[in-house]
Amino acid sequence: MDAYILAIESSCDETSMAIVKNGREVVSLSIATQIDIHKKYGGVVPEIASRMHTEAITYVLEDCLEKAHMKIEDMSAIAVTYAPGLTGSLMVGVEAAKILAFMYHKPLIAVNHLVGHIYANNLEEKLEYPLLALIVSGGHTELIVMEGDYQFKRLGETMDDAVGEAFDKVARVIGLSYPGGPSIEKLAKEGKHTYLLPNPVNDNTYHFSYSGLKSAVINLVHNEKQRGNEIRKADLAKSFQDVAVDELVRKVELAFKNTGIKRLVVAGGVSANQYLKEQMKKVSDQYGVKLLIPRILYCTDNAAMIGAAAYPKYLKQEFSDYSLNVSSSADIV
Repeated sequence: MDAYILAIESSCDETSMAIVKNGREVVSLSIATQIDIHKKYGGVVPEIASRMHTEAITYVLEDCLEKAHMKIEDMSAIAVTYAPGLTGSLMVGVEAAKILAFMYHKPLIAVNHLVGHIYANNLEEKLEYPLLALIVSGGHTELIVMEGDYQFKRLGETMDDAVGEAFDKVARVIGLSYPGGPSIEKLAKEGKHTYLLPNPVNDNTYHFSYSGLKSAVINLVHNEKQRGNEIRKADLAKSFQDVAVDELVRKVELAFKNTGIKRLVVAGGVSANQYLKEQMKKVSDQYGVKLLIPRILYCTDNAAMIGAAAYPKYLKQEFSDYSLNVSSSADIV
């Protein structure tokens, strides 16, 4: 019997709902973005984000159901992102999910946002195991091995800043608009790698570090301004992006060599970066590894990935009760 899961995602600044059939087929997807509002402040303001989720969630639900020509009664379960993310934003989604599950007597499924990003790849092509998963987002940079559904083993993670956070902070220093990742990527296409920046963690571990690289850019900009020199923004964007992505490629290549795993999925908002995709394709081809990166719609925060990640838990009947609470920092391992 087919399972239709109504999924809710509200971990940051996107209010999203989706109906996903059997963990693979997106029946409908609705997303209300807050980017234009937060752009004025140069980043996400948590208090504003949670308030806007509250305002948007009802019409996002209506839009999602209308697109699918379905009713909540038709759903097999209600899934929701409970962690990690902004506490106030997460609470809006979780409370909505609890209300719907209670009112319509549906099972409630709690999904980790990062697991959702991994399972976004399942919407494109059925995941096969074992696989390596590289999570690259605003808050996380992790390299994971999966031996099967929900079987996670962490190889390495960032020791300080996440790669997406570094993109945003460097963009702000250069004077680019929020969100920083797309702004850096766009400008980098016009530049050349002329600035000398340090390689983050040039060792044989799987750990990442972006604090030093970020600080190097900040210091470079400050020193150039002190000397009265003009910053070549496009060149700096290109230089930074090259080093930041090279850090990811080197660690993934190390994992290819040491594990022999022949499947790689890239997950999280930074996976939308075209240069990152190109470099991951090169290194994957070099080692005969099958690469999966979702289309841009599923790279960024969306509820379809939550519905995909909820399906294995639905099959195992791993349901939550109404005491479900949010967590700003829950790990997948």
